[in-house]
Amino acid sequence: MSITENLKRIKNTLPNDVALVAVSKTKSISEIREAYDAGHTIFGENKIQEMVEKWENMPKDIQWHMIGHVQRNKVKYMAEFVSLIHGVDSIRLLREIDKRAKQNNRVINCLLQIHIAEETTKFGLNANELNELIHSDTFHKMKNIAIVGLMGMATFTDDTNQIRREFRFLKTLFDSTKKTIPNISILSMGMSGDYEIAIEEGSTMVRIGSSIFGARNAH
Repeated sequence: MSITENLKRIKNTLPNDVALVAVSKTKSISEIREAYDAGHTIFGENKIQEMVEKWENMPKDIQWHMIGHVQRNKVKYMAEFVSLIHGVDSIRLLREIDKRAKQNNRVINCLLQIHIAEETTKFGLNANELNELIHSDTFHKMKNIAIVGLMGMATFTDDTNQIRREFRFLKTLFDSTKKTIPNISILSMGMSGDYEIAIEEGSTMVRIGSSIFGARNAH
């Protein structure tokens, strides 16, 4: 199936209130252009330099989401245009984003990444760190970032009960965080292999790559 057909098929299965981030990392501009021409405008990248290059060469109504782990020294390269940063996992990173957003006269939307998987390789805050961060003076003084939601990745496993448990835990954290940050609206969880479960557990944003673009390119 073509990229256009894949997109159509997936969008037809998604509830209206669930946003689709097409994970375009390692994909060529022509492949992204096909998805764009099919009416899709939200793309996710995990390498800042690659995202900058695509931003420079693609229409400006595209929303670029940074979905990979973010190094603080790279924030400046995307601060001018990035729509949403998914993987914010420390107050130090938030401070850097706030600083760079201010330099660009912007408010940058961010998701706080929560560690819900049993794998140690995944990044993210635990429940206590999340609580500490959102109640800290430093956080409340930042004027150029907006925390619009939470993000998390489930363990890579065939055990659907475990995946469901992890997503459910994140939804619980999301609901309790809402009491401190009432305007958060995005719960980003679910990828190609587990997005149906994520949606059942309350996800409002899914990140899908291989089911749209085909198997990922080596990179």
